[in-house]
Amino acid sequence: MDINTAFPGNYLKAADLKGRQVPVTIERVEMEDVGGDHKPVVYFQGTERGLVLNKTNASIISDMYGSETTQWGGKRIVLYPARVEFQGRLVDAIRVQHPGAVQAAQAPIPQQAPPPPFESDIPF
Repeated sequence: MDINTAFPGNYLKAADLKGRQVPVTIERVEMEDVGGDHKPVVYFQGTERGLVLNKTNASIISDMYGSETTQWGGKRIVLYPARVEFQGRLVDAIRVQHPGAVQAAQAPIPQQAPPPPFESDIPF
């Protein structure tokens, strides 16, 4: 048994991604009380649990699709697991990126021509 599945929560967590990049379509963003704070939660088409947005992820989505969250519906993002520093220690987290970034990262690296031969008569 995977211990991460023993304690399901109301929101997505990094373990839910199972180490994969997951493309999703935003359905809506709602403000909710989460752990004593009022935070934005983004929900996706075809899922019940949302992702509580931190400043980093909110800024990334805002840079892609604008600061007005009502305009994010129908937009695509990719969720991926990452190790991040939080309160002085590394923790598992979910990060977001543009779907085009995934395709670019998976594209083959073009072959480069070898460097010119070393010339030993350089005067230094």
